[in-house]
Amino acid sequence: MFKPKRVIFEKEAKNYPLGAHLYQLFSTNPQIEIFEVATNRVKTHIPGENLYQQYRSGKETLVVGIKKSLKFQSCKPSAHYQLPLVSGCMGQCEYCYLNTQLGDKPFVRIHVNIDDILKQAQNYTRERLPNITLFEGAATSDPVPVEPYTHALARCITYFGSQEYARFRFVSKYTDIDTLLDLPHHNHTEIRFSLNTDSIINAYEHHTASSKLRIEAASKLSSYGYPIGFIIAPVFIYPNWQEEYHDLLLNLKSKLPKKLSHPLIFEVISHRYTLRAKSRITEIFPHTNLPMNEDDRQFKYGQFGYGKYVYPKDELTQMKAFFTHILDDLFPYKEVKYII
Repeated sequence: MFKPKRVIFEKEAKNYPLGAHLYQLFSTNPQIEIFEVATNRVKTHIPGENLYQQYRSGKETLVVGIKKSLKFQSCKPSAHYQLPLVSGCMGQCEYCYLNTQLGDKPFVRIHVNIDDILKQAQNYTRERLPNITLFEGAATSDPVPVEPYTHALARCITYFGSQEYARFRFVSKYTDIDTLLDLPHHNHTEIRFSLNTDSIINAYEHHTASSKLRIEAASKLSSYGYPIGFIIAPVFIYPNWQEEYHDLLLNLKSKLPKKLSHPLIFEVISHRYTLRAKSRITEIFPHTNLPMNEDDRQFKYGQFGYGKYVYPKDELTQMKAFFTHILDDLFPYKEVKYII
């Protein structure tokens, strides 16, 4: 659960029931700083003389605002559209793409006009009839740590559970999911968890839940009939990597219900980085030991027109063969979206 040190309310946010509730909740806590600002004045209340300090202060900051532009961004290949409930994440994962995508806005922002967002989702769904439209709730965020405050995921799960032609999905590294368990989801919401070995989580995924707790949360959700998925990412090649990823998946198998309502969804993604990301990461985490040596990688142009450094082809082939074999061996009732 996210416990902010400061909460910034943008103009008119308190005019919405959720905004008013959050203002009452946080303003009674003497340990939390409260600010009320115009939309473009948020950063002036986040302390720090440089990016290193601003990043850490931002990760302790919650911004409560209104989603004014209701033009949803596309979200290929994960979904048709992003569902803009939250942006940002309390986690401090060294490799995270949000380090560059959100740039100097590392704070967590929640939108209080959830009814407007869901109404727009309905409009997009109608445009694609009779096709099913899929919405991703965690494209630029992890919405789970703020769920105890917003209940936005609960509202969305209930809404999409009632929709014949719309579906919802999101991914998390956190475990505040008990309020989601007995909702009428009707199999229309897929919940995924990002998983990695303990070595990687301990080294790079700061302020996130352990793999043990993530697996326990996934198992609990599965027992309530939710479609469940796992993103194993980013996969790193390091001493004993195969043994540790094997142990991770063995543990996952042992903790999940024996009888699954839905096939498990797996996505496996190898570590890659851009030079822009490397520059940002080393500024935020000056002592990082993330493996980002261009001499050990292969340069590849991505689908969005910029280049990234990936593992060499032979290592990626080895990685794909390993995960293909181990997933086939341990999880016969599954769907593997991709291994890249």
